Amino acid sequence: MSRSSLRRAAAAIAAGALVVGGATVSLGLGTGVASAQTCAQSSHAEKNNASTVWITHNYDRSVNVTEAAAGTQVTYKTVIGTTSIGNPYVNTITDYPPAGFGAPVKSTITAYHVIGGQQAEDVTGTPNGDGWKYTSTGWFVNVGNPVTLETTYVVPSNATPGSTITSGGIGVAGTGGVSNELPDLTACFTVRIPNAGEAVTGSLDTAGLGSSEGQLSSTGSISDVLGDTIVNVIENYAS
Repeated sequence: MSRSSLRRAAAAIAAGALVVGGATVSLGLGTGVASAQTCAQSSHAEKNNASTVWITHNYDRSVNVTEAAAGTQVTYKTVIGTTSIGNPYVNTITDYPPAGFGAPVKSTITAYHVIGGQQAEDVTGTPNGDGWKYTSTGWFVNVGNPVTLETTYVVPSNATPGSTITSGGIGVAGTGGVSNELPDLTACFTVRIPNAGEAVTGSLDTAGLGSSEGQLSSTGSISDVLGDTIVNVIENYAS
């Protein structure tokens, strides 16, 4: 048998072994009907009272995935805007991640600038109770220009597949009645089992293999990697 034929056969065997072992790339726990009703990926709130001079302020919060595995990253987006006349300024946003999460690994604010319009910039939060606070001299807000905070966190390694993780809410301070505490403005996702690439990469990292030796690349599937390994073992044994 030629090496290419042997490699294809070995790759097929490896793929079959992954399916039997429950490590297929598509494997994940669905949210189901019950959890879909209780685990909302986004939420919305409004404020319209005397403090805002009856101008409606909108607050939205979401997470970028419906499912995530332990050790992967999730990003929460908080958008503060208005659909009415007026231009309040936001000078503080506090992001409350789920309990047990560490510090954000990346934070970005997108806001209006007199020169350049809407621009995104990396920012660093400071601890504020159970959350992370971001401050400015004032982010301008009007109908077409909300202020957006995106915070990225790593899902803790002890997150249990099948469980749901809900974030905390937000805190906002600023002018024109924009100040608000919204503990129920949350976002939720379901923890899934790591897929084959995530699981194998993690295992190889634990075993001390470098990226050139053990990481999956865009040009090779997990079955191809294991198939090559099987071929090498056979050839070494035959020699």
